Amino acid sequence: MFDIPMVIETALNVAATTPFAKFVGAITSGYAIAIYLIVLLVIIAAIIFAVMIGGSDKHNATVSAQTPIVVNVGKEEEGEEAEENGERFCMLCEIDRRQLSYGHKSYDKSLTLKLLCEEFRNYAAGELKLYYDIEDIRRFIAGMAVSKLIILQGMSGTGKTSLAHAYGMYIDNMSTVIPVQPMWKERTDLIGYYNEFTKRFNETLLLEKMYEANYSKDMYITVLDEMNIARVEYYFAEFLSLLELPNAEQRYLEVVSDMWESDPQSLKDGRIKLPDNMWFIGTANNDDSTFAISDKVYDRAMILNLDTKCERFAAPKTARRPVSAEQFNELVSIALKEYEISRRNRKRLEALDKYLIDHFHITFGNRIMKQIRQYIPVYVSCGGDELKALDDILSKKIMRKLETQNPIYLRNSAEGLIAYIDELFGVDKMPLCKEYIHRLQRNA
Repeated sequence: MFDIPMVIETALNVAATTPFAKFVGAITSGYAIAIYLIVLLVIIAAIIFAVMIGGSDKHNATVSAQTPIVVNVGKEEEGEEAEENGERFCMLCEIDRRQLSYGHKSYDKSLTLKLLCEEFRNYAAGELKLYYDIEDIRRFIAGMAVSKLIILQGMSGTGKTSLAHAYGMYIDNMSTVIPVQPMWKERTDLIGYYNEFTKRFNETLLLEKMYEANYSKDMYITVLDEMNIARVEYYFAEFLSLLELPNAEQRYLEVVSDMWESDPQSLKDGRIKLPDNMWFIGTANNDDSTFAISDKVYDRAMILNLDTKCERFAAPKTARRPVSAEQFNELVSIALKEYEISRRNRKRLEALDKYLIDHFHITFGNRIMKQIRQYIPVYVSCGGDELKALDDILSKKIMRKLETQNPIYLRNSAEGLIAYIDELFGVDKMPLCKEYIHRLQRNA
């Protein structure tokens, strides 16, 4: 430390001997005295500041000599250790070591799709106090039979995330919830990236679950919570493209551009197989804080609208039931054979398609027709009605395309379309489609 009085006295002595002081001494006016005092204060302040900086530097030098820089050294050692053992995928390599623990559950072969829907609904109500209409459960299960991407949309608080979470609990394989972030733009936001500094790959929970799923027979549910808080067609683009491939064995996603000798054994040329036993369930809110979901995403996904809450009901105690992806796919195959869409409804679809082409220049298309042919049989196998299934999927897949029409033309043509639907399917037989058309007409 330093002595302030001594510093001031030294400053006064120095100031008195300066040429400026001699000049000021020759001046007898009051201005000269004021100037002299100002200069004196500036000199004193400069000396005190210099002394303080010198003491601080000396103290810091002492601390630096005694204390190592822990953070940088630790990071360097971590990188060196990663280079030595060659494992840049810590969690994936650990899954390799635990691979024998996956896929040893017993699956009940007596399961049917109808029983699956009823048990799941009762389990959610009885065990979790979550109540869903049986029609919504059928739509959920039938949607999973059509696409690996399901979008649950509706008002907040209607149980969108809870539905996906409850299904994971029911099949005894907990769902993985991935909260989507507003800044997400590419696949690395979902699966992680290689860190050049640490020499390790920053593995995400989704990457770990994808890798694990390739060792297991279970159904895996991944929830993209608030999926449209960022642009789905950006961060999920590569997933959408891969899910379009008909051969599941060709769905590989690039993780790294090179290979290390000790990389996880199931990575092929730096790519991970998109597991065929994983479903992506996206929850979507439609408000000012979210982006509109593009047609590209809607066309490839199955949509479930959860707009209302179901009334409470008494549910019997229901146990969990493990379900394998292979078992689920077998039940779907059986449904496609036993409940193929009726010839009468196929004719109705052809007539409606022609009407929409002639009056609105929109058509079903091959993708939507394939989805319809898969969705309806599974929905019926779940215990539903064929016409209700047709009403549901047409309202979400076809009537939605009317939004692109000229508002004035749509407003004038809506009643004619509704009348034609009544003529084709019967009065009051397609309430969801007609409700959608009326809503578009009101907003036009």
